[in-house]
Amino acid sequence: MTESEMHISRVFDAPRDLVYRAFTDPDQLSKWFGPVGYSAPRDEIVIELREGGLERVVMVNDADPAERIDLSSTYTDIIPGSLIAGVDNGPDAGNFRFEFFDEPEGKTRLELRVWPVTQSWIDETSKGWESSFTKLDQLVCFSE
Repeated sequence: MTESEMHISRVFDAPRDLVYRAFTDPDQLSKWFGPVGYSAPRDEIVIELREGGLERVVMVNDADPAERIDLSSTYTDIIPGSLIAGVDNGPDAGNFRFEFFDEPEGKTRLELRVWPVTQSWIDETSKGWESSFTKLDQLVCFSE
């Protein structure tokens, strides 16, 4: 089993503070987190935004609410407005890093990295993140 890094780069048509807040405000996160077909109920999100703090999100399958995916991680590094880093607490524990950069015309570039992970994990998970980011695009585009 060869381990790798998943890297996704995405530009959002919204200012950096808005995109960052979508990751750190439970009310915002509940509006977009999870691939299309899944939701993240607000009352099942915990965000302790500090080094050593917990993040917990439960994704629920919209078509079958009995299917629930409990995600938990611990933050290792926070730079308000710029960086969220941590480690996943699940069986596929890996490190993650979200970096937020200003782009021209008031846009934001997000760089997501997760490592070490297997190629099959990358193949499956990157599709979920891309789908989630499409939902995030719609949220931040109309939030300005």
